[in-house]
Amino acid sequence: MVRAAGVLAWAVGLCFGLPCVLGIWHFARHGQVWSFMGFPTYGGGPFTDIGIHTTLPLLVAFLLACAAELLAGRLLWNRLRSGAIFALALLPVEVAFWIGFALPAGPAAGLARTVLLLLGWSTLTRSRPRRGQA
Repeated sequence: MVRAAGVLAWAVGLCFGLPCVLGIWHFARHGQVWSFMGFPTYGGGPFTDIGIHTTLPLLVAFLLACAAELLAGRLLWNRLRSGAIFALALLPVEVAFWIGFALPAGPAAGLARTVLLLLGWSTLTRSRPRRGQA
């Protein structure tokens, strides 16, 4: 269960992070939100509705959250309790971005990852085994 949560964390980090790199590049170059298939990628959602307009620092912060998700995935793959705690602590930040940018797949993936973590909690270890240990 925990490794599946780790794979899901990697998928979320990559599937949102890689387009975010393109979004940052486009915004820096053109001063506007990148659109994909006619839809704004990181703008026009609830952030905009409440007056938080897309900026480079906001996009970079989201990219950092995606990078943190990749780190959480690695820790979860190794079944480390610190990875589960990190993933759970990261969740509110991610939810804010997912909702703010109107990314509907994010909350569903976050919920699935959390359920997998809780179901596999008893299999987590406090530290990584040393070389030569099972």
